[in-house]
Amino acid sequence: MNLKSATSYSNWTKMTSGFLTREERVVLLEDGSRASKPFTEIVGLMNSKSKRVRDTAAAAFNSVLSRHVDVAEAELNSVLQNKKVDDELRGSPRPDTLRHLADDIESEVVDTLIDAVSERFDIPARYYGLKAKLLRVKTLKYHERNFEYGEIASHYPYGKSVNLVHRVMQKLDPRFASIFAGFVNNGQIDAHPKKGKDSGAFCIHHLMVQPTYILLNHTGKMHDVLTIAHELGHGINNELIREKQHALDFGTPTSTAEVASTFMEDFVLEEILHAAGDELRLAIMMQKLNDDVSSIFRQVACYRFEQELHAEFRKKGYLSKEAIGGLFRKHMAAYMGDAVEQSEGSDKWWVYWSHIRYFFYVYSYAGGLLISKSLQNSVKKDPAFINNVKQFLSAGLSQSPKSIFADLGVDITDRQFWNKGLDEVENLLNETTALAEKMGKIKAK
Repeated sequence: MNLKSATSYSNWTKMTSGFLTREERVVLLEDGSRASKPFTEIVGLMNSKSKRVRDTAAAAFNSVLSRHVDVAEAELNSVLQNKKVDDELRGSPRPDTLRHLADDIESEVVDTLIDAVSERFDIPARYYGLKAKLLRVKTLKYHERNFEYGEIASHYPYGKSVNLVHRVMQKLDPRFASIFAGFVNNGQIDAHPKKGKDSGAFCIHHLMVQPTYILLNHTGKMHDVLTIAHELGHGINNELIREKQHALDFGTPTSTAEVASTFMEDFVLEEILHAAGDELRLAIMMQKLNDDVSSIFRQVACYRFEQELHAEFRKKGYLSKEAIGGLFRKHMAAYMGDAVEQSEGSDKWWVYWSHIRYFFYVYSYAGGLLISKSLQNSVKKDPAFINNVKQFLSAGLSQSPKSIFADLGVDITDRQFWNKGLDEVENLLNETTALAEKMGKIKAK
């Protein structure tokens, strides 16, 4: 199976992604001029504040997908066939079993997560309805669903950001604050952009005997404060595991890798919201909802698309681009609701979505964030629950997530566990809607 993997899988996926990334199109820019831009930049322009820029970028994006959809059809059918053969050779009872085994999570846990989120698709539908009202449009075009509402222009110098994050960590648990202080004082955070430094942010660790490092590009935006908190969450997770586990269990499974990071990030965001005026508060809350919807509901919709895609292939054989597009549009529409159009060309966005080539990976985004939110819910109700959070974050690879939570008296095969996390998202949506009504941005019901 390893010997055939290049010809049956990786060469195919590299081909499709390579064709896309080499494409360029002439698009409208923010200043009104036109220029040829690579595919990766066109993706970003679809979130422009200018509707004309968004629409021309979307047209260019869709033209690239249309050009390569025939190739992607052959590619996806080939990797689906290869997956089917691998599953048969390994005796895998269902297409997603091997992913669950690799992530050290039981299928019943993932099934419960997928079912719980799917039953709450009214939350993203309501969010998009609210966004459409705030933007004074009847419906959002498919490519406009991530368009940011309002302005988030507050300035956060690095020193101010460090103090804010430290204050939040101290409130949560003094150990969190001391770990953060250690990172800052020992030079374990590379915070500022410089020539030759990669973009983005990362928390890196390797061996238990080596230190954890956090790499950032802090430019003073609110997003950069949240990035510090996010990467710090990974760093705290590493240090707590280092204190409790041996070298073989130093790490986190994919299924829970983002729990600590989103846990810390959300508490820092709450601190920022406390000090924000109504306009800034509304903009931040809308952006947070957008992130939550993308990380939870969109990923679960994608997982369900993958499930049906593999089932249809194994039942019918080769699937046409129209059949694949129809399945994709069905599952995207299921979570978006009536406030988002399934615009022309949107049925080809599977061509670009690389995650479906990794097979059933996307549940981990939703699962990690909902575990985080469920833990947040428990801490807000009982601050002493932070000790349970620390115990969970200290476990590393020593047990499966199900077993770790069982030791804490929590059953993650119980839908109520996931609903606690979903309740956090719905509560934020209700607060945001009430604020928009209070400000006169939308009519109160």
